[in-house]
Amino acid sequence: SVNRGVPAQVAVTAQKTMRLLPASGRRATQKVVVGDQDGVITCFGIKKGEAVPVFKTLPGQKIARLELGGALNTPQEKIFVATGSEVRGFTKRGKQFLSFETNLTESIKAMYISGADLFLCASYIYNHYCDCKDQHYFLSGDKINDVLCLPVDKVNCITPVLACQDRVLRVLQGSDLLYEVEVPGPPTVLALNSGNGGDSGEEIVFGTSDGKLGVIQITGSKPIPKWEIENEKKRGGILCIDSFDITGDGVKELLIGRDDGVLEIYSFESADDPVLRYDHALSESIASIQGGCVGKEGYDEILTSTYSGWLTGLTTEPVHREGGSAEELKLSQEMQSKISSLRNELEHLQIKVLQEREKYQQSSQSSTAVSSVPTFSVNDKFTLNKDDASYSLILEVQTAIDTVLVQSDVPLDLLDVDKNSAVVSFSSCDSEPNNNFLLATYRCQANTTRLELKVRSIEGQYGTLQAYVTPRIQPKTCQVHQYQIKPLSLHQRTHSIDHDRPMNTLTLKGQFSFAEIHSWVVFCLPEVPEKTPAGESITFYFQNTFLGTQLESSYRKGEGCFKSDNISTISILKDVLSKEATKRKINLNISYDVNEDSVRHTLKLIHPKLEYQQLLAKKVHLIDALRELQVHEGNVDFLLPKYRSILEEADQLLEEYKKQPAHLERLYGMITDLFIDKFKFKGTNVKTKVPLLLEILDGCDQDGLIAFFESA
Repeated sequence: SVNRGVPAQVAVTAQKTMRLLPASGRRATQKVVVGDQDGVITCFGIKKGEAVPVFKTLPGQKIARLELGGALNTPQEKIFVATGSEVRGFTKRGKQFLSFETNLTESIKAMYISGADLFLCASYIYNHYCDCKDQHYFLSGDKINDVLCLPVDKVNCITPVLACQDRVLRVLQGSDLLYEVEVPGPPTVLALNSGNGGDSGEEIVFGTSDGKLGVIQITGSKPIPKWEIENEKKRGGILCIDSFDITGDGVKELLIGRDDGVLEIYSFESADDPVLRYDHALSESIASIQGGCVGKEGYDEILTSTYSGWLTGLTTEPVHREGGSAEELKLSQEMQSKISSLRNELEHLQIKVLQEREKYQQSSQSSTAVSSVPTFSVNDKFTLNKDDASYSLILEVQTAIDTVLVQSDVPLDLLDVDKNSAVVSFSSCDSEPNNNFLLATYRCQANTTRLELKVRSIEGQYGTLQAYVTPRIQPKTCQVHQYQIKPLSLHQRTHSIDHDRPMNTLTLKGQFSFAEIHSWVVFCLPEVPEKTPAGESITFYFQNTFLGTQLESSYRKGEGCFKSDNISTISILKDVLSKEATKRKINLNISYDVNEDSVRHTLKLIHPKLEYQQLLAKKVHLIDALRELQVHEGNVDFLLPKYRSILEEADQLLEEYKKQPAHLERLYGMITDLFIDKFKFKGTNVKTKVPLLLEILDGCDQDGLIAFFESA
């Protein structure tokens, strides 16, 4: 049985900032050490369900990572924290023994410790130090999210692995890249399999921002994938991983913490066969997860720390003692005294809040009043989902959210989110002259600290989405967060493309630098690193998540070449790139090569989606009439089987239609754009023929549609 226990709170915490210190005796409980964004390290134990402090440091710069270290093959009980560009070391009693100011110009984002070796990463830079002396350096092609090193005692050499945003694990040797490993999503966290790299010491677990999980063996020459789990339940991204034998069967389970608050335990039937054994939902993202014995000797538990600083334990200790019926079971003395002390504490806090509120009211009305705006942290994530070509905007606040107002200067569809319990209301907005296309307010229920919204953009229309976040704190205050909707917003980076497809080519030549054309590509496409790539040229591959079309983008100083099987993608790039070059007064020589077969190919990709959505719309329109018939006739046996199945599936059909309100409209828009763009490159304006095209689309005949495109 799993029971919640050990509640304690610190300030807002970052990913991987809570650890359990090794137990000092054979049966002793473990101490918890956690670093927060106020720069405070708190170490405490648990006795009789109460947190007992061991030490607490003074506030400082926010703590980005907390790791345990010590000499190899000894208990890892020295505490190391990364704060700004500095690494500090503390003993388990809280005495500082190290203050190492690195030569990094940016704040440390990821850290790993192995004996005397320290591995640090800022945004794009990796540094390896031994005894605080600089050893190796590497500049990554994209942002580094996490770092680890294979266990030196098992593999006999230092093998660092970087988890990079461009869906790649980079394996290093010294300052050089040994090889790259492609993974199915942007990796956010790495851990040694079973906590020690498995039998070979070469196995690492990775978790991605789109919720996928896998194990890869990192050998000296090549990667060997072991297993991978897709995110079929559409759960949040993975933030933390630990290995611990919670079931006591001698095999370590895999503990996973996600950014939607879901905790998962995977057990292994065999080495490469993970099975989800247990899951539990917390109300906010899980920043760190650890397995150990904290609250009571003999009972293991899983401890988590969440974004706003709550530490929660799930314990194997039974909730009820054995013996007696439910009526006879009485709360133990320990529990009763705990409840009364909590009640007293609550009353004390309520009185304190009232006193502080009165004090604030008096001071704010005095002649010398100074307005003070309370600060609050917002943890946000704006990502493109490959499955349904929509953007998820996740907003997490350290205190309860009151309202979130969403505004956009480009047309966006707001999609339904199952987990969202907020009440949404739309305000009418004038697209002219203020370019205001969306204005919606989400009113959250009490104690909601996390809100998830879904939007779908239209390629070719670009601008800014703004979220105004107002928490339930006094005095009322609001933070604005901005998110760029890019011209090719539905494209996602991919490792490779199909070179056999019919491709259209756009070539640019002119007096521009490598950095300038890179900045234009960053402006047009998501998931491109802002930093100009090293070297003289670069190639990126993309896939359109809505249609499955692709884009190859290669460029260098003075020249850019863009290839796509979708002529509309080339048209959008041509318009946006020439606009950006004109802004900088750069003269561009633009040439293009249109492949006639590509239009037929793109229509064949779109058509199954179009047919499916048209059929769904027809079925949904029939539901009311069929239900009325059902009420009048009493039974529906006389109906044709296809109509009976519509009635049987009515709820699922309505649910699906509600989730994708403007799907059909968007497909019509894409086919219309394709038609206009095809002839635009020939210098012909066919806008007058659009009504005729829409008539053909209603008929949903693929051959007729292709014939219309070719004869127009």
